[in-house]
Amino acid sequence: MAKEIKSDLKVLSEEDLLQQIDVKEVEYQKLKFEHAIRGLQNANEIKAQRREIARMLTEARRREMGEMTAEDLAGRSKIRARRRNR
Repeated sequence: MAKEIKSDLKVLSEEDLLQQIDVKEVEYQKLKFEHAIRGLQNANEIKAQRREIARMLTEARRREMGEMTAEDLAGRSKIRARRRNR
């Protein structure tokens, strides 16, 4: 299932991906609310929804990193190195 979602995400444009993330986050909030009020028959739906959102956010970040210049990536590496040294 994850491979199907992953391949579907790569086909989407960036605008569509961001729009889908917003839609899924609203659905996730509704699921959490419904679970708190009435309870869900399958509470694993919440976990599945959360993971799907995470996959979408990961794809969005991958695209963002792909658009970075070499200087941006080098600067990012310096920031990460400083964090490791703390």
